[in-house]
Amino acid sequence: MITEDPRHQDIHEYLAEFEDIPGTRVYTAARARQGYHMNQFAMSLMKSENRVRWLADERAYIDEWPMTEDQKQAILDRDYNRCLELGGNIYFLAKVFSTDGLSFLQAVGTMTGMNPEDYQAMMIAGGRSPEGVRSIKEKR
Repeated sequence: MITEDPRHQDIHEYLAEFEDIPGTRVYTAARARQGYHMNQFAMSLMKSENRVRWLADERAYIDEWPMTEDQKQAILDRDYNRCLELGGNIYFLAKVFSTDGLSFLQAVGTMTGMNPEDYQAMMIAGGRSPEGVRSIKEKR
């Protein structure tokens, strides 16, 4: 798990420990660099003319952006968990699911495998339980 005092640890080792949290993608500087173009694409959907182009031909529009094929496919598949792994920022990706007519609740609910009502009820009740697997490598 994450070291108590990161000042006594190499920054790269410290940041690598965030990858050990099951089901969590911490948006680090490295992830931001990796997903820069993906996030810029998503932000382009703030303009109505870009939303029209995107909805008319998603593949043609996304191919204008210098992303990896994995990043493009994750967006085309609306695989938001994969987008996060590839550097996407959920607040930027919100432009994609908003363009699709989904609410934040609906989109984030799909990332958990829950329907929106169950996801909303869980969050109102305080979120996921901290009990369970807390470390991928230590399986505890």
